[in-house]
Parts: sequence; C-alpha cells; structure tokens
Amino acid sequence: MPRTEEQPVPPAPPRDDTRTLATVAHTAFFLLLGASLIRFLLRHPGDPRTAWIIALSITLALLYVLGPALGTGTGTGTGTGTGTGKSPAPAPRTGKGPAPTTRRLLWLGLVVTTWVVLVVLAPSFAWCAVPLFFTALRTLPPRAAIVLVALLTGLVVIAQLKLAKSFDPNLLLAPPAVAALATAVFVHMERQAQAQRALIDDLIRTRRELAATERREGTLAERQRLSMEIHDTLAQNLSSQQMLLQAADRTWDADPATARAHVRTATGIAAHGLAEARRLVHDLAPSELADGAGLADALRALDAGPDVDVRFHLEGTPAPLPDRLQSALLRIAQGALANVREHSRARTAALTLSFLGDQVVLDVADDGHGFTEPRTDAAERGHGLPAMRARVRQLGGTLTIESTPGEGTVLSAAIPLEPTP
Repeated sequence: MPRTEEQPVPPAPPRDDTRTLATVAHTAFFLLLGASLIRFLLRHPGDPRTAWIIALSITLALLYVLGPALGTGTGTGTGTGTGTGKSPAPAPRTGKGPAPTTRRLLWLGLVVTTWVVLVVLAPSFAWCAVPLFFTALRTLPPRAAIVLVALLTGLVVIAQLKLAKSFDPNLLLAPPAVAALATAVFVHMERQAQAQRALIDDLIRTRRELAATERREGTLAERQRLSMEIHDTLAQNLSSQQMLLQAADRTWDADPATARAHVRTATGIAAHGLAEARRLVHDLAPSELADGAGLADALRALDAGPDVDVRFHLEGTPAPLPDRLQSALLRIAQGALANVREHSRARTAALTLSFLGDQVVLDVADDGHGFTEPRTDAAERGHGLPAMRARVRQLGGTLTIESTPGEGTVLSAAIPLEPTP
C-alpha cells in the first residue's frame, strides 16, 4: 500500500488535447514528407539526385521516429520526445523552465539539417516545415523557437519562389502568415494550459494545507478537551484522595474512627475516578462501534471517496470480538482505504472480514497501480503503515502487504483469537 505521508504533487499527465495536437502534427509530417517524395519522383524521373532524395527522406523519417530515444531526459518533466504519437510529447517550452538537454538539441539540429539539405536539392519538400514548427515550439525556449520558425519560414519562401515560374506575391506572404498564425495559436494554447496546470497545483496544495490545518486544529481541540476532562475529574479525584489519605495518616493513632472514615471516603472517590477513566476511554473508541454496532456493519459503512467503489464481504461464522480488537481492525481498514484514495488511483476496493476459527483476518484489496519497492518498518516514512503494524503487533497478529505494478495491492491483517472456554 502506498505511503500516507504528504508527497509532492506529481507532474500532470499529458492532456488529451495535447496528445491530439501531437498526433495530428506527426501524421501531417509523414504525409507531407511522403507527398513531397512522390511529387519529386513523378516530376523528375531518372534525375541523378533521386538516390540522394530517397536516402535523405528515409533518414529524415527515421530521425523523426527515433526522436524519443534521442531526446530522453529533456529535463522538462513530462514526455521524452516528439515521435510518432506513441510516446508523450515533451513539455511545452512556452514559459520559463529548464532548458532542453544537449541530446534534445542535437536531435532537433539533425532533423532540421536533413530537412534543409532536402529542400536545397528538391524545393518541393519545403512544406514539411509546418510540422517542424510544432516540434521547435515544443522543444526550444520561446525566443529560440521563434527564431528557428522564422528561419524555416524564410527557407520555405525561397523554395516556393524557386518552384514558381513567375513572381507570385502569395508565395512571398502566405508562408510567413501561416507560420505567424500557427505560432501565435500554439503559444496562446500552451500559456492557457500552463495557467490551468498552475491553478490545479495551487488548488491541490491549498486543499492539502487546509486538510493539514484542520487535522492540527482537531488534534489541539481534542487535546484541550482531554486535558480539561482529566483535570476536572481524574486530577481532582487524585488530589482529594491524597488529602484524605494524608489526613487519615495524621489521625490514625489519635482518632482511628475518623481515619477510617477518611479512608472510606478516599475509596469512594477512587471508585468514582475509575468510572470517569473508563468513560474517557470509551469516548476515545471509534464512534462507528458505539451503541453496540458490530464490526461487520462498521466495515460495510466505510467508503474511500466518490471515485472508489468499496465492497464488503463477510466469510465464516462471526464470533464475538473484544472491543480492542474491533477498534484496531476498523482503524486498519480506515487507514488502508485512505491510502487507496490518496495514492493508488484505484477504481474498486474490496474489504473482506474472515473468521477462521482460531483467528480473524481482514483483507483490503484494490485494483490500483501497485508498487515495486519493498515495504519495511525502516522504509516506511508515514504514519499509516507503521500505525497499522503497531496495532496488529500489540494484538499478537501479523500484517502482510503484497503488490504487483499495474495489478493492485492486497493488505492482510491476521489476528489470533483467544480460545472459547
């Protein structure tokens, strides 16, 4: 089961619209590359440049496909490259952030250089620059990306004018207009996406801070209540007992009857204090088990939030359980479901309470992402799992956790039962 301590918010997964935009750009690149190659072969049959054009086209396609491998470790936090859409695209470079790595820059430089050589040999490959605009904007910081887009646009204009039989103003103005519009739209979308991610991070951080504040306030309020209860009951009773016993000791020889009366009064106060102590202990027990509610009913009523479907199963013949054992099992179930809700990203969780004659077993299983790292007392940094282990250990039981990445986690608490006389 994942740890229950507060952890940094993980990077948000790529949004659906970002993945869609990346897929469209990658598809457009290969379509334009293939169309340019076919156009060249149809327009220039037997041209001595054909072998070079085919080789460069294949090289450019391979470089584009191998982008994720060449660009791993961009330092951007999300994604590793601009491959064929199977891997997430790198994080947007429209704001301040870590600079791209050397491998990323090297990969982009190889792609652009290969494309430039192709355009010089065959100007019809110029329109492959449009998807490269997207790649540059996704890889480079804003200023560097805009400079590269401008250079690519200039090369497109030159190539189109070279292909034209006569001067056409559209060929001079259309490519810069398309590049400017695409860049403006992309930058605007990414700035909005960054603002949304920042807002979500702020909301999550604020929610955690509020939850921590409420827990602290609740803890302080409970400590204050208990301190007042103890002061007004147990402490006062103990003080009265001390005074009565001291008075009985002083008068034991001179007035035995009065001394015995003091002792009897102190005994009555001790009985009252014992009743108050039991009441305080009862107040600290789980409210779900109040008024004689059974453990099975309390477990059946548990939930893990609106996103997790919790199901309860009862196996075996229920047997009476001590209050301490019921309280421990209920607290373990609540802690396990809290971990499921906060960390596992599970959709369903199953609580199973099994009476096996000489022991009672509570299993909590979820279909979350699981984990691979070992869980030991030394490795657990939060309070959830160590608290569970401590509760089970105090009752002479065992706590086991089994997990497989992608297949969920099963937590099992087995506690022996005292034989029925």
